[in-house]
Amino acid sequence: MQRPLIVALDVHQKEVRDRLLETFKHDSIYMKVGMELYYQEGPRIIEQLKKDGHHVFLDLKLHDIPNTVGRAMKVLSSLEVDLINVHAAGGRKMMEAALEGLEAGKPANAPRPKLIAVTQLTSTDQEMLTDELLIKEEIAHVVSTYAALAKKSGLDGVVSSALEVPLIHEVCGEDFLTVTPGIRRLSDAKGDQKRIVTPMKAKELGSWGIVVGRSITESIDPYQTYLEMKKEWEEGK
Repeated sequence: MQRPLIVALDVHQKEVRDRLLETFKHDSIYMKVGMELYYQEGPRIIEQLKKDGHHVFLDLKLHDIPNTVGRAMKVLSSLEVDLINVHAAGGRKMMEAALEGLEAGKPANAPRPKLIAVTQLTSTDQEMLTDELLIKEEIAHVVSTYAALAKKSGLDGVVSSALEVPLIHEVCGEDFLTVTPGIRRLSDAKGDQKRIVTPMKAKELGSWGIVVGRSITESIDPYQTYLEMKKEWEEGK
């Protein structure tokens, strides 16, 4: 698969979401379904997106005891999403249980969803890491350590800021998937994300995939903005 630009479908109003999806009806693209949308709509939103020919990243960031996560992943695997995640802070046993659950729950002859782990949220900066989470290490070291743990656990990749991608590849290899949220155009407001980059910068840093939300979904012409950002992502200009 080409390195994807993933559109974050974080739109809670159904009529607005339906209009947005209508603009992509002739394209097969990657869509991210996050907590709010999944908790609101449940499996039917996944079924709708798959029926319309889209790839799906189910972004629930599971983080619980290993048995619970494993059983949850067994259920979610039956939805046949393409990409799904956990939080690396849950530890190796939890990540291994998640992988086992995905394998056990997928339909016969269907590929296992790729499993990636969140390292640190893009809303986390060094001050928050130190003062609130009481982690004294540099954020880049924490991210690369979590990434290495995810790889040892058998996962396919991680979610991280593009700023940490070169270090992750150095530690985990170039084939280890790196999915980067916090993507904005230079003209966009940062919102609540602190470690953000442009599509071009993410490409330069080696991200495998990027996640774009409000820059597309809140633009005057979402489809045109998608095409422009996709071109920047794919061509680096």
